[in-house]
Amino acid sequence: MSEPLKVTGMVLEAVPSGEYDRRTVILTKERGKITAFARGARRANSTLLAAASPFAFGTFTVYEGRTAYTLVKADIANYFPEVKEDFAAACYGCYFMEVAEYYTRENLDGTDVLNLLYATLRALTNQKISNELVRCIFEMKAMVLNGEYPYEAAEDPALLESTRYAIAYVITSPIRKLYTFTLAPEVFREFRRVQDRFNRKNIDREFKSFEILKTLVLT
Repeated sequence: MSEPLKVTGMVLEAVPSGEYDRRTVILTKERGKITAFARGARRANSTLLAAASPFAFGTFTVYEGRTAYTLVKADIANYFPEVKEDFAAACYGCYFMEVAEYYTRENLDGTDVLNLLYATLRALTNQKISNELVRCIFEMKAMVLNGEYPYEAAEDPALLESTRYAIAYVITSPIRKLYTFTLAPEVFREFRRVQDRFNRKNIDREFKSFEILKTLVLT
């Protein structure tokens, strides 16, 4: 058996596997996106019962196999209970994790996307910023980190000056400062239209969580 490996990350997805196990997808700083099986995690007395669940962030001890990892221990720093207990926030959170899974790969540094995801989930608990603005900022910064965002949008003369400024701010700001502003209604509407247009242009798949989000939350 290989030596145990400790990774810092967040569980993006967890689905049943076999009678008592769970297959998890974890976004890690060290190994990017990995698949890890948590043996017995669905048993009521399992020490991995809560850890092998979406939103769990912390340090995971895994063993590397030929095609997947085995999760044997977890020290969870944040379960994001405020997000889980708020229906709308949980819908947004599931969508953000699906987008994070889309943009990440195994064995590629996942630090930036992981930091973005963590900051975004925290922003969902901030009553001063709307969930829809959080969504647009997250999508925009994820595209920037992936090298896909058209930076010229920040200089488009057809947009309001405040919209251009907001786009430039998201493009250039460090992740820790992303969710520190709000927008006037007319500026936000334009900001959202711009981002929705780039989503349609640059993302080549439909997200199930976003379809649910549109049905249950968005107006």
